[in-house]
Amino acid sequence: MKGNEPRSSSSCAACKFLKRRCVPNCIFAPYFRSDERKKFAKIHKVFGASNVSKILVEVAEEQRGDTVNSLAYEAEARLKDPVYGCIGAIALLQKRMVELQHDLAIARARLARCVASSSSVLLHDHINLVAPFTYLPFLASKARKALPKCSGQSSYIQKLISTFVMKDFAQQAI
Repeated sequence: MKGNEPRSSSSCAACKFLKRRCVPNCIFAPYFRSDERKKFAKIHKVFGASNVSKILVEVAEEQRGDTVNSLAYEAEARLKDPVYGCIGAIALLQKRMVELQHDLAIARARLARCVASSSSVLLHDHINLVAPFTYLPFLASKARKALPKCSGQSSYIQKLISTFVMKDFAQQAI
């Protein structure tokens, strides 16, 4: 129940926890429903009911819901980590962010190398289109390296490729 919503006749969680009668203008009622006893207990343990009441009075009514949610989060964090509380969670997230930024920088560097590598392949393709005669020996060497090493047939096939590619290259150059 928030703000101006009508509330049931039962006491709010804060009044139940504090074992007092819940009055119609109870400052806690709009933010601690009767079934949210654990939420109020955590906030009360860390901040105290009196301090929470003072905080809620000082905050504008439209911001009180967010204030209670923030207090609940801070109380939960303080109970989990009594030394650092929310700061421990923030420091952990900041450390993780630095690690991820480092990983991102490495990935960007790898991507830049891949782009540079692919642009050099595109340059070779361009050379092949513009000046195929000068590119044929390069293709022959690539074909020789790409062939699988078979027993006995490898050198014969490589000689055939070299002969035909070089022969074609010599004829086209004339």
